[in-house]
Amino acid sequence: MFNIVTFVMRLFDFYQILIVIWCILSWIPIPRDGLLGDIVGALNSIVSPYINLFRRFIPPLAGIDFSPILAVLVLQLIERFVLGMLI
Repeated sequence: MFNIVTFVMRLFDFYQILIVIWCILSWIPIPRDGLLGDIVGALNSIVSPYINLFRRFIPPLAGIDFSPILAVLVLQLIERFVLGMLI
């Protein structure tokens, strides 16, 4: 049982790290061709669908997108709920 809980915790942590990396890479101009462009494209296809759920509710304020912050907070709440059900 402990291994399942640890695996679920690591999975949620990994996705949160992907969101943070996606946010940091969005500030850097990266050409679409090449290896780095492919990595960013793959990361974008993994993270964007989840972030877009929150972009519908929170529009950018003064050019700053706060939806990733809300997405991470909701992900942490879901993690606590799932872990509470497993334990």
